[in-house]
Parts: sequence; C-alpha cells; structure tokens
Amino acid sequence: MTVNVYDQANALESALRESEEFKNMKEFYGKVNENPESKALFDEFREVQMNLQQKQMQGEEILEEEVQKAQQSAEDIEKDENIKSLMEAEQKMSQLIQDLNKVIMKPIEELYGLENQN
Repeated sequence: MTVNVYDQANALESALRESEEFKNMKEFYGKVNENPESKALFDEFREVQMNLQQKQMQGEEILEEEVQKAQQSAEDIEKDENIKSLMEAEQKMSQLIQDLNKVIMKPIEELYGLENQN
C-alpha cells in the first residue's frame, strides 16, 4: 500500500487548525485586531521588525536609532495584555511545530545515524 504523504500533510494541517494552540492564537489575534490601540502597537512592531530583517538580509547597516526604535516597540507591546497573550500563544504554537518537525525528520535522522555507524 502506497502512502500519499501529501494526504497525510493535509490531515496534519487540519489537526493543527483544531489544536488548542492554534485556537488560542486565533482568539488572541482577534482580540488584538478588535482593539485599536493593540492593533496599532502590533502593526508598528511588525513593521519595525520587518524593516530590520530586510536591511539585515540585504547586508545594510542597521543604525543605532533603528535598534532603539525596535527596543522601544518591543517594550511597548509587552505592556499590552492582548499582544502579550498573543505572543505567548505564538510561542506555544511554535513549540508544537518544532516538536512536529522533530517527528517528521526522525526517519531521515535515523537513516543518517545508521549510515554513520556502518
């Protein structure tokens, strides 16, 4: 019997959508977007982060002023309970995805582990 890996991946996607981790993220993301102050802070934080990442990927110098702006933005969002809850939910989802990645990569790691012993 041939296993269709893509069918299994689609089933995993559905399971992720039903997980508590995803449901919590979705709930807190909704709360951030429903609150104008939270949304403005969150959008500003994401923009600052994206700009820094883009400059870093292009090898451009990141100015001290930009670093300070990023730090201030991070401090501001930590004070917002909606965003703080969303970020905690994101961390839990990220941990779940890391755990799943370990499971997915296990056959390859075992294969190479066995090859190195021969």
